[in-house]
Amino acid sequence: MVKIAAIAGSYRAGSYNKRILALAVAGARDAGAEVMEIDLRDYPLPIFNADDVESKGFDKKALDLQRVLNENAGFLIASPEYNGSIPGGLKNAIDWASRASDEFAMYQVFKGKTAAIMTAAPGQFGGLRCLGHLRSVLTIMSINVIPFELAVPFVAQKFDGDSGAMTDEKTTGLLKKLGSDLVAALE
Repeated sequence: MVKIAAIAGSYRAGSYNKRILALAVAGARDAGAEVMEIDLRDYPLPIFNADDVESKGFDKKALDLQRVLNENAGFLIASPEYNGSIPGGLKNAIDWASRASDEFAMYQVFKGKTAAIMTAAPGQFGGLRCLGHLRSVLTIMSINVIPFELAVPFVAQKFDGDSGAMTDEKTTGLLKKLGSDLVAALE
């Protein structure tokens, strides 16, 4: 069975990106994958600083994150767009997880794996600008990012209030397809 880690780059509890990620997760599970949902709030990390690593050692929460990521062959990643790019918290988690630790070599938990990426925003571009940045960060670590990516515009209008129920059937189908496409790519 294919194992996938699902990561939302938002720390907000009711984030739209967490909600769209849940639909992609459903698509991956429907396609037969085992999906582990990762909440970055469970891995509070200081800003990566190589000097601190040298003097204090590799952060324990970062090592825990590396272990979890290493268990998976693929990643579903939903990132909000902050100022046209990916949020600092997501980038910091990636920076920590990509570094060499006592257990893993540089990029080891990412190298040769496959990812599917998505974003959502209330505006007309749906967070689209951050996807190119996210793709660039992931590919530098030798992650294969599937060509189909999804930006969900006007996302606030596509959910039933604060619930996870999306009212837009077409977008729901596309998000589930993104999850199943990742499974197909991994198989």
